[in-house]
Amino acid sequence: MATLLYRLGRGSMRRRRLVAAIWLVVLVGLGLAAATLRGPTASNFTMPGTESQRALDLLAEQFPAASGATGTIAVKAPGEGQLGTPEGQAVVQSITQEAAAVPGVLAAVDPFQVGAVSPDGRYALIQVQFGDGSDAITDEQREAYEEIGTQAEAQGWQVAPGGEVLNAEPEVGSTEAIGVAVALAVLVITFGSLVAAGMTMLNALIGVGVGMAGLFTLSSVVELTSTAPILALMLGLAVGIDYSLFITSRYRQNLVEGLPADEAIGRAVGTAGSAVVFAGATVVIALAGLSVVNIPFLTVMGLAAAGTVTVAVLVAITLQPALLGFAGRRVLPRKLRTTAPQATDGDQRPSEATEDGVGPDAATVTGEDRSTFGFRWAAFLTRFRIPVILAGVIGLGLLALPAPDMRLALPDAGTAPAGSAPRVANDLITEGFGPGFTGRLAVVVAGDDAQATAAAVPQVANLVQNTENVLAVAPPQLSPDGRTALLGVIPQTGPTDPATETMVHDIRTAVDGVQGADVLLTGVTAIGIDISDKLSDAMPVYLGLVVGLSILLLMLVFRSVLVPVKAALGFLLTVAATFGLTVAVFQQGHLADLVGLDTPSPLISFLPILLIGILFGLAMDYEVFLVSRMREDFVHGDTAQQATINGMGHGARVVTAAALIMTAVFGGFVFLDDPVIKSMGFALAIGVAIDAFVVRMTIVPAVMSLLGKVAWWLPRWLDRLLPNVDIEGEKLRAELDGKVHVRT
Repeated sequence: MATLLYRLGRGSMRRRRLVAAIWLVVLVGLGLAAATLRGPTASNFTMPGTESQRALDLLAEQFPAASGATGTIAVKAPGEGQLGTPEGQAVVQSITQEAAAVPGVLAAVDPFQVGAVSPDGRYALIQVQFGDGSDAITDEQREAYEEIGTQAEAQGWQVAPGGEVLNAEPEVGSTEAIGVAVALAVLVITFGSLVAAGMTMLNALIGVGVGMAGLFTLSSVVELTSTAPILALMLGLAVGIDYSLFITSRYRQNLVEGLPADEAIGRAVGTAGSAVVFAGATVVIALAGLSVVNIPFLTVMGLAAAGTVTVAVLVAITLQPALLGFAGRRVLPRKLRTTAPQATDGDQRPSEATEDGVGPDAATVTGEDRSTFGFRWAAFLTRFRIPVILAGVIGLGLLALPAPDMRLALPDAGTAPAGSAPRVANDLITEGFGPGFTGRLAVVVAGDDAQATAAAVPQVANLVQNTENVLAVAPPQLSPDGRTALLGVIPQTGPTDPATETMVHDIRTAVDGVQGADVLLTGVTAIGIDISDKLSDAMPVYLGLVVGLSILLLMLVFRSVLVPVKAALGFLLTVAATFGLTVAVFQQGHLADLVGLDTPSPLISFLPILLIGILFGLAMDYEVFLVSRMREDFVHGDTAQQATINGMGHGARVVTAAALIMTAVFGGFVFLDDPVIKSMGFALAIGVAIDAFVVRMTIVPAVMSLLGKVAWWLPRWLDRLLPNVDIEGEKLRAELDGKVHVRT
């Protein structure tokens, strides 16, 4: 693979104008296609095969008028009992008429006709039914809906439109630019060159642009959830910058060692590019592997993110060499442009120089500077390896303590940002009627004929009403043919309360024995519970798949048994600690103010399984970059101890920069108002930081030093079975030794 990538890198550099033109055409073409073909994103989560989804499908068939988006307008009078006066009733009826006049609204229900008035006569709920689903509601319709009650508010009334009709795609604004700005600053400090930093960032942004444009183009034929593009943007930016950083760093090192530009680029792509391809492949496999969970919206999210990562890899190994070819030696700091030797065509063998060669102080181009922090940190780790291992494992174990208390749910209006329209309506409903009114359920009773349904409905209503934590059961609504009935259920507790989840399971158990009709429980709360249950069941299977995959892939790369096992155990430590911290902040509320979270709540249902897939790929990225150099030096004659120190010393600076960049990019999404995106950004940023700095750059070198030569043991029979992927480029170096050129 290294030889193939070497040829690709040199070819891209030599034909840099053509390569740059091709990527520019692709970017512009996909951009125009995205602007023309972009379809709407979905804010709802469906789960085929679950009871709640089957009930929704039945309702869409039997009650088509009720299959559109719904809204609930909470009204609060200036004083108690005011809704009982003619003046108060006139105000509420006027608000109801305003709602009915909103474009797309089929009906707005007068609260006095259905008894949706609080006992103290101060609060009322107006139910609004739209003809289209929430994903088809236009911005103009939402604006008209949110402006309802303006005149009443001028008279001292409080009017708060809410409901699923306000569900909209999260906006990606200027806050993410903070992460990009931090990443650019890290690149400038790392490289000591604005040209190198700018080329790396430009390459990553082009990759993100191509990936996102392609994703939005496909949205016309594939339904994307509103969070899928955000996740794709997060990963595309992070890995795009990191992958470009690795290749640029190795190219600069090769220049410092005296190689001409085309040879420096070829070897950079052949060596660092091999690690990039492998790391990108692990991320793509882990994300695409989400398909095995068999949850459509999660599959789409995984494939969307995998697509942007694939583009990032392709851009890094083709466009990056072309851009570096335009830059030439200007990617070096000014001091090194003149002091670093420039090889002739007949002198292309690298001297023993600083491996990273990326800082302005890397002036010792004829000898290796072993006074850098990476070498000193590695020496410390190998000297105090046992205390370091114990401290690292115990520390991460303590961070993981909150993880067993993790609860999963879909977000509701109660977790929306304070002051937003959904949150204001939710709080007003809770204040006037109780938390159960914000998460109402629906029981669907479907018989073979109207007589069977009519006979089953009273029995079902009685069983549901007698279930613990049920506040009220609404009278049944019948379909036109009388075969299907719909009963509203109001719990005493809110949608994400553990008691509500228990109540849902209790209702399903109670009605399971009803004869003559199918009884199905649904509603946003029930859907969230079903999704959480299915994801919880799938998580151990997926985690086992990911861990098994990591062991197999790393066995191919490192020709070792213990190194992959150690890497997998380190990954499990990372995941456990990340879960613990995320639960502590977002569910338990510790230090929530630091991330701008005003209401702690259960984690979004798909966060844990998504986090496992993403962190797996990123963890293997740093593992390969650090440990591959250790193996390289070991097989070339260094002792296991010295190889460990060399691997850390050479890779610490670049891995530190890469981890800081990725943490900054993910951390930029913490500043978004949407709590789902906020929690995803936080978990990914914390996970990357823990894995890079605690596991890969601290525990891993200490364990490698402790294992010594045993770390590289591989049974002979297994060595013969495993193909040699040559990720360190050993065969490439052997081919290049003593040669002037490798023909491309």
